Amino acid sequence: MGNCSGTNLDELQACYSHQWYRKFMTECPSGLLTFYEFKQFFGLRNLSESSNAYIKTMFSTFDLNDDGFMDFMEYVAALSLVLKGGVQQKLRWYFKLYDIDGSGCIDRDELLMIIKSIRAINGLNYDVSAEDFAKMVFDKIDTNGDGELSYEEFVEGIQNDETLLKTLTECLDLTHILTKIKGEMLANA
Repeated sequence: MGNCSGTNLDELQACYSHQWYRKFMTECPSGLLTFYEFKQFFGLRNLSESSNAYIKTMFSTFDLNDDGFMDFMEYVAALSLVLKGGVQQKLRWYFKLYDIDGSGCIDRDELLMIIKSIRAINGLNYDVSAEDFAKMVFDKIDTNGDGELSYEEFVEGIQNDETLLKTLTECLDLTHILTKIKGEMLANA
């Protein structure tokens, strides 16, 4: 197929779309990505139990029709959100991701579990412990003090606190995974 050296944005996007499709169909010839394949696809191996649970939650948020699989369109929607989604779209996804039990609120335990899982997956050292970070989030944005974050509290609180917005964006940055996949695609082009 050659490389993606289109002369305009539409040609370049079409070329990358074709490569994403080829990569997807090579990894998932059935056209349906299972949770196990999702982990392999993104190079997520040897995860702790809590990190695995986090990845399972992430997979579920991308499985838009809740059939236990990601088809190519769900995959494209996920990539689009991660790569080009606006702040509101990403915050809605983050909230759904953090609301593990689907109650419509995020409690301290859910937030703490996600923070620990993300840190384990990213493999980075942080200045603030996961517990202290979760406490700081609740202290800053749990406006009614009920120990749970509603969607409105979460979105408004994160948007109004530059530090939290930056931290959330950085800790859920999947660029390293996407860069790896893009490198594999270009090597196979």
